[in-house]
Amino acid sequence: MGVKQTLKPDHIPVNKYKMLIAGVLALTFTKVSGIEYTLGVADLPDRTRSPGGNANATEFTVEQPLHHLAEVAAMELWFEGCQDPISSTAKKAVTLIMTSGTGARIKTYTMTGVWPSARKTPDLDYANDGDMAVIEWTFQADDMLPV
Repeated sequence: MGVKQTLKPDHIPVNKYKMLIAGVLALTFTKVSGIEYTLGVADLPDRTRSPGGNANATEFTVEQPLHHLAEVAAMELWFEGCQDPISSTAKKAVTLIMTSGTGARIKTYTMTGVWPSARKTPDLDYANDGDMAVIEWTFQADDMLPV
């Protein structure tokens, strides 16, 4: 039996997503890294492992087009609010929505306690033929829940 017979129709492609950040201008992210959400692990005396009971905070990255100036300014403002003195609104809720080709299937995750922890400007190179410049942001998140 081939893969086509085992996969259900109307899959969710990796290019149909939105990431919405509460209290921030609608932003365009051209790339979102995979978000690994892990559980704590307890090492037992018999050298086996057991679930630790608590979920770990997570980290992920996104890429934002540099020429989207208003959106970049909104991210810069949020980033500044996460520096001393830290704003009371530094941590935000983020919703990641992934949609199938027809729009009939949707998978949504909500992350809480999200804040930008790093900004990386693009590598610049005169030899490049004009690839789009992007800013890479690293985010920290306290929790990730399926909706």
